[in-house]
Amino acid sequence: MAGSLAGRTIVLAGGSGGLGSATAQLLGAEGARLVVSYRANRERAEALSSIAALVQADLSKAEDRTRLLDAAPEIYGLVVFAGDPARVADPSKLEAALADSYRVNAAGPLLMAREAAARMRAAGTPGAIVLFSTMQAVDLFPGSTAYAAAKAALLHGARILAKECRGPASIRVNVIAPGVTEAGMARASIAAGKYDRYLSEGILSRFGRAQDVARAVRFFLEPDNYITGQVLAVDGGLTL
Repeated sequence: MAGSLAGRTIVLAGGSGGLGSATAQLLGAEGARLVVSYRANRERAEALSSIAALVQADLSKAEDRTRLLDAAPEIYGLVVFAGDPARVADPSKLEAALADSYRVNAAGPLLMAREAAARMRAAGTPGAIVLFSTMQAVDLFPGSTAYAAAKAALLHGARILAKECRGPASIRVNVIAPGVTEAGMARASIAAGKYDRYLSEGILSRFGRAQDVARAVRFFLEPDNYITGQVLAVDGGLTL
Protein backbone atom coordinates (compact mmCIF):
# COMPACT_ATOMS: atom_id res chain seq x y z
CA MET A 1 0.00 0.00 0.00
CA ALA A 2 1.40 3.39 -0.96
CA GLY A 3 2.50 5.32 2.11
CA SER A 4 2.49 2.27 4.37
CA LEU A 5 5.34 1.36 6.67
CA ALA A 6 4.42 -2.33 6.51
CA GLY A 7 7.52 -4.41 5.94
CA ARG A 8 9.89 -1.47 6.32
CA THR A 9 12.73 -1.83 8.84
CA ILE A 10 12.84 0.93 11.45
CA VAL A 11 15.34 1.23 14.29
CA LEU A 12 14.11 2.83 17.51
CA ALA A 13 17.37 3.63 19.28
CA GLY A 14 16.83 3.97 23.01
CA GLY A 15 13.20 3.17 22.26
CA SER A 16 12.24 1.08 25.28
CA GLY A 17 10.99 3.98 27.42
CA GLY A 18 7.59 5.63 27.51
CA LEU A 19 7.83 7.60 24.27
CA GLY A 20 9.62 4.81 22.45
CA SER A 21 7.15 2.15 23.59
CA ALA A 22 4.17 4.18 22.39
CA THR A 23 5.90 4.70 19.04
CA ALA A 24 6.77 1.01 18.76
CA GLN A 25 3.15 0.05 19.38
CA LEU A 26 1.94 2.48 16.71
CA LEU A 27 4.47 1.40 14.09
CA GLY A 28 4.19 -2.28 14.97
CA ALA A 29 0.43 -2.18 14.46
CA GLU A 30 1.12 -0.97 10.92
CA GLY A 31 3.40 -3.90 10.21
CA ALA A 32 6.78 -2.20 10.39
CA ARG A 33 9.78 -4.39 11.18
CA LEU A 34 11.18 -2.94 14.38
CA VAL A 35 14.57 -3.09 16.03
CA VAL A 36 14.58 -1.50 19.49
CA SER A 37 17.73 -0.78 21.45
CA TYR A 38 18.13 -0.28 25.17
CA ARG A 39 21.19 0.77 27.12
CA ALA A 40 20.78 -1.05 30.46
CA ASN A 41 17.15 -1.85 31.34
CA ARG A 42 16.60 -5.20 29.61
CA GLU A 43 13.54 -5.95 31.75
CA ARG A 44 11.72 -2.86 30.51
CA ALA A 45 12.70 -3.58 26.92
CA GLU A 46 11.30 -7.12 27.15
CA ALA A 47 7.78 -5.63 27.08
CA LEU A 48 8.37 -4.96 23.36
CA SER A 49 9.87 -8.35 22.51
CA SER A 50 6.68 -9.55 20.79
CA ILE A 51 6.83 -6.76 18.19
CA ALA A 52 10.53 -5.89 17.97
CA ALA A 53 14.00 -7.36 17.93
CA LEU A 54 15.92 -6.13 20.97
CA VAL A 55 19.55 -5.01 20.93
CA GLN A 56 21.61 -3.75 23.85
CA ALA A 57 23.50 -0.64 22.76
CA ASP A 58 25.13 2.42 24.27
CA LEU A 59 25.02 5.00 21.48
CA SER A 60 28.12 6.73 22.80
CA LYS A 61 30.16 3.64 21.81
CA ALA A 62 31.05 3.12 18.15
CA GLU A 63 30.99 -0.67 18.39
CA ASP A 64 27.47 -0.60 19.88
CA ARG A 65 26.17 1.67 17.12
CA THR A 66 27.62 -0.71 14.53
CA ARG A 67 26.03 -3.72 16.22
CA LEU A 68 22.66 -1.99 16.29
CA LEU A 69 22.78 -1.06 12.60
CA ASP A 70 23.97 -4.57 11.69
CA ALA A 71 20.73 -5.85 13.23
CA ALA A 72 18.79 -3.84 10.62
CA PRO A 73 20.54 -4.51 7.29
CA GLU A 74 17.63 -3.14 5.22
CA ILE A 75 17.10 -0.03 7.31
CA TYR A 76 14.51 2.47 6.10
CA GLY A 77 14.02 4.55 9.23
CA LEU A 78 15.88 5.57 12.36
CA VAL A 79 14.38 7.24 15.41
CA VAL A 80 16.73 8.17 18.25
CA PHE A 81 15.06 8.56 21.65
CA ALA A 82 18.21 8.11 23.76
CA GLY A 83 19.07 10.89 26.16
CA ASP A 84 19.77 11.94 29.73
CA PRO A 85 18.18 14.86 31.64
CA ALA A 86 21.62 16.04 32.89
CA ARG A 87 20.18 17.83 35.90
CA VAL A 88 22.76 19.80 37.89
CA ALA A 89 22.06 21.44 41.26
CA ASP A 90 25.67 22.08 42.28
CA PRO A 91 27.41 24.68 40.06
CA SER A 92 30.77 23.03 40.74
CA LYS A 93 29.56 19.96 38.87
CA LEU A 94 28.40 21.81 35.75
CA GLU A 95 31.63 21.33 33.80
CA ALA A 96 31.52 17.53 34.13
CA ALA A 97 27.79 17.48 33.45
CA LEU A 98 28.27 19.47 30.23
CA ALA A 99 30.82 16.97 28.94
CA ASP A 100 28.67 13.96 29.84
CA SER A 101 25.53 15.55 28.41
CA TYR A 102 27.18 16.34 25.10
CA ARG A 103 28.36 12.75 24.77
CA VAL A 104 24.93 11.24 25.54
CA ASN A 105 22.52 13.89 24.22
CA ALA A 106 24.34 15.11 21.13
CA ALA A 107 27.40 13.18 19.98
CA GLY A 108 25.98 9.65 20.31
CA PRO A 109 22.66 10.38 18.58
CA LEU A 110 24.28 12.46 15.83
CA LEU A 111 26.89 9.84 15.06
CA MET A 112 24.18 7.18 15.03
CA ALA A 113 22.18 9.27 12.57
CA ARG A 114 25.16 9.90 10.30
CA GLU A 115 26.12 6.22 10.27
CA ALA A 116 22.55 5.19 9.47
CA ALA A 117 22.37 7.77 6.69
CA ALA A 118 25.63 6.43 5.21
CA ARG A 119 24.14 2.94 5.06
CA MET A 120 20.92 4.20 3.48
CA ARG A 121 22.91 6.12 0.89
CA ALA A 122 25.11 3.10 0.10
CA ALA A 123 22.02 0.93 -0.36
CA GLY A 124 20.24 3.55 -2.46
CA THR A 125 17.39 3.65 0.07
CA PRO A 126 15.32 6.82 0.39
CA GLY A 127 14.91 6.88 4.15
CA ALA A 128 13.84 8.91 7.16
CA ILE A 129 15.68 9.86 10.33
CA VAL A 130 14.02 11.42 13.38
CA LEU A 131 16.04 12.81 16.27
CA PHE A 132 14.77 14.03 19.63
CA SER A 133 15.65 17.43 21.02
CA THR A 134 13.57 19.23 23.69
CA MET A 135 11.50 22.34 24.31
CA GLN A 136 14.48 23.50 26.39
CA ALA A 137 16.55 23.74 23.21
CA VAL A 138 14.06 26.00 21.41
CA ASP A 139 13.20 28.26 24.35
CA LEU A 140 15.01 29.48 27.47
CA PHE A 141 14.59 27.65 30.78
CA PRO A 142 16.81 28.69 33.73
CA GLY A 143 18.96 25.91 35.13
CA SER A 144 18.88 23.81 31.95
CA THR A 145 22.36 24.61 30.59
CA ALA A 146 23.83 21.09 30.65
CA TYR A 147 20.83 19.48 29.01
CA ALA A 148 19.59 22.24 26.71
CA ALA A 149 22.99 23.17 25.28
CA ALA A 150 23.63 19.59 24.16
CA LYS A 151 20.14 19.21 22.72
CA ALA A 152 20.53 22.49 20.84
CA ALA A 153 23.77 21.15 19.38
CA LEU A 154 21.94 18.00 18.31
CA LEU A 155 19.25 20.10 16.64
CA HIS A 156 21.79 22.05 14.61
CA GLY A 157 23.75 18.92 13.73
CA ALA A 158 20.58 17.26 12.52
CA ARG A 159 19.83 20.15 10.17
CA ILE A 160 23.35 19.96 8.74
CA LEU A 161 22.84 16.25 8.07
CA ALA A 162 19.49 17.01 6.45
CA LYS A 163 21.20 19.45 4.08
CA GLU A 164 23.87 16.89 3.22
CA CYS A 165 21.27 14.19 2.52
CA ARG A 166 18.75 16.16 0.46
CA GLY A 167 18.39 15.83 -3.29
CA PRO A 168 18.99 12.50 -5.06
CA ALA A 169 19.83 10.67 -1.81
CA SER A 170 16.34 11.55 -0.56
CA ILE A 171 17.13 10.84 3.09
CA ARG A 172 14.99 13.10 5.24
CA VAL A 173 16.23 14.21 8.67
CA ASN A 174 13.90 15.95 11.11
CA VAL A 175 13.76 16.74 14.81
CA ILE A 176 11.00 16.52 17.40
CA ALA A 177 11.13 18.80 20.46
CA PRO A 178 8.68 17.45 23.05
CA GLY A 179 7.22 19.61 25.77
CA VAL A 180 5.82 18.49 29.12
CA THR A 181 4.79 14.91 28.38
CA GLU A 182 3.41 12.28 30.74
CA ALA A 183 6.12 9.85 29.67
CA GLY A 184 9.87 9.90 29.37
CA MET A 185 11.98 12.40 31.28
CA ALA A 186 9.14 14.77 32.25
CA ARG A 187 7.06 12.10 33.98
CA ALA A 188 8.71 12.45 37.38
CA SER A 189 8.54 16.24 37.25
CA ILE A 190 4.82 16.12 36.44
CA ALA A 191 4.22 13.74 39.35
CA ALA A 192 6.08 16.14 41.66
CA GLY A 193 3.85 19.04 40.59
CA LYS A 194 6.68 20.97 38.94
CA TYR A 195 4.57 21.90 35.93
CA ASP A 196 1.13 22.30 37.54
CA ARG A 197 1.22 26.06 37.01
CA TYR A 198 1.09 25.55 33.25
CA LEU A 199 -2.40 24.14 33.74
CA SER A 200 -3.58 26.50 36.48
CA GLU A 201 -2.42 29.57 34.53
CA GLY A 202 -4.12 28.38 31.34
CA ILE A 203 -0.89 27.93 29.37
CA LEU A 204 -1.76 24.31 28.56
CA SER A 205 -5.09 22.54 28.31
CA ARG A 206 -3.41 19.29 29.38
CA PHE A 207 -0.01 17.69 29.58
CA GLY A 208 1.25 15.85 26.52
CA ARG A 209 0.77 12.13 26.07
CA ALA A 210 3.16 9.60 24.63
CA GLN A 211 0.75 9.07 21.74
CA ASP A 212 1.06 12.74 20.76
CA VAL A 213 4.77 12.22 20.21
CA ALA A 214 4.32 8.83 18.53
CA ARG A 215 2.00 10.36 15.93
CA ALA A 216 4.60 13.06 15.20
CA VAL A 217 7.23 10.38 14.65
CA ARG A 218 4.89 8.52 12.30
CA PHE A 219 4.32 11.72 10.34
CA PHE A 220 8.04 12.19 9.73
CA LEU A 221 8.45 8.52 8.78
CA GLU A 222 5.75 8.73 6.09
CA PRO A 223 7.42 7.37 2.91
CA ASP A 224 6.16 10.18 0.68
CA ASN A 225 6.84 12.95 3.20
CA TYR A 226 8.27 16.08 1.56
CA ILE A 227 9.70 17.60 4.77
CA THR A 228 13.34 17.64 5.86
CA GLY A 229 15.58 19.73 8.10
CA GLN A 230 12.71 20.87 10.30
CA VAL A 231 12.00 20.98 14.04
CA LEU A 232 8.52 20.13 15.29
CA ALA A 233 7.65 21.25 18.83
CA VAL A 234 5.11 18.82 20.28
CA ASP A 235 4.36 20.93 23.34
CA GLY A 236 0.73 22.07 23.24
CA GLY A 237 1.88 25.64 22.61
CA LEU A 238 4.00 25.92 25.76
CA THR A 239 6.99 27.52 24.06
CA LEU A 240 4.73 30.18 22.56
